[in-house]
Amino acid sequence: MDSEKIRETVRERYGSIARANRNETPDASGSCCGPNAITLETVSSASCCGSDSDKTQNTSCCGSTEITSEQMAVLIGYNEGDLKAIPEGANMNLGCGNPVALASLKKGETVVDLGCGGGFDCFLAAREVGEEGQVIGVDMTADMISKARDNAKKASVENVEFRLGEIEHLPVADNTADMIMSNCVINLSPDKQAVYNEAFRVLKPGGRLSISDVLAKIELPDAIKNDLNLVSACIGGAATIQDTTIMLSEAGFQNIKIEPNDKSQELIEQWSPSKESAAGDYVVSAYIEGIKPV
Repeated sequence: MDSEKIRETVRERYGSIARANRNETPDASGSCCGPNAITLETVSSASCCGSDSDKTQNTSCCGSTEITSEQMAVLIGYNEGDLKAIPEGANMNLGCGNPVALASLKKGETVVDLGCGGGFDCFLAAREVGEEGQVIGVDMTADMISKARDNAKKASVENVEFRLGEIEHLPVADNTADMIMSNCVINLSPDKQAVYNEAFRVLKPGGRLSISDVLAKIELPDAIKNDLNLVSACIGGAATIQDTTIMLSEAGFQNIKIEPNDKSQELIEQWSPSKESAAGDYVVSAYIEGIKPV
């Protein structure tokens, strides 16, 4: 598929989510990464919430059984303290793990978040690095950046800034970050090698990656890879674990580690809980780590 068409589809989908969560559109439904009830037979029409969703803003549409956004966040890997620490409206249930918990951040560090959305992980990281640290969130969707800035203003968080830009072309200087994190976003990129190359460029020597993303356990069928709905739903664009390891290595990273999220299977089931669903057969939520050599 054409790379720009993928970007435009992703931008429109997540822009709509941001506008809905700001009550700028009639549909204020919750959202999730994974599509609802993926099957190979219905793959072309699968979408996250479906056209007839009537969920409230505080309810996740993942799966056939409604769970609250707080319950979904706990399933993904956050705790009650995390949820209390973020501004209202920052939890949009768009992640597939908790990269901040993996990051082991220190006071004074600089963090760059690839695909920051409404700023959920940025606000958690800002708490960890303290006033002497800095967090930079980057997102290609203007509505998401606007929402994140509104959230920061509401919470009076001053050590976070949000920049509009593509993660394949980061608006960040060389050797800036001690840590680069991302949550269920890199799978959406049509040029993942460029993303990892940019992450390497922006990291300081000795800098680390802390990424939660959806990866493919095996090569995805063309019916999934070529469906824009599934690409924008964090499924169709998933790279294999092997290919991800190769891309990270080619970018220059060392000490590469890829491990499935402990709650991966349960999470995938929430995305597509029907017995006929194929999602769990093909993809896994995983944590990805790497280090830029000194």
